[in-house]
Amino acid sequence: MFTINDNVKKLLSLTDLVLLDIKHINPEKCKSLVGYSNKLELEFAKYLSDNNIAIWIRQVLVPGLTDDEEDLIALRNFINSLKTVQKVEILPYHDLGKTKWEKLGLIYPLTDIRTANNEDVERAKKILNIK
Repeated sequence: MFTINDNVKKLLSLTDLVLLDIKHINPEKCKSLVGYSNKLELEFAKYLSDNNIAIWIRQVLVPGLTDDEEDLIALRNFINSLKTVQKVEILPYHDLGKTKWEKLGLIYPLTDIRTANNEDVERAKKILNIK
């Protein structure tokens, strides 16, 4: 069961809007992508909705990783189950952070991933049924 402590409840009572990034709707793919499941973020979204707190859902669109039609349909269904979503944003993946990784001597994990283009974004918006 998902629980929120009293400090978070107090903060949320003063909050007009929560911007919530959903890294991936599929729990296994989310874990593979970011190292942990999406269970808590999805439960948090439900909590926000159940407590009448406005939400903007943000989805980073990464070609080949978060743009699968089946996953986007599942995301749409989840969003539609929430009653306080005011906006859904598609954030197209870009590789602007790549040079920071390189300067730190780290291997950029998405080297072989192309950046998302307008066609990718429009396709996702159509599947998600957003403007």
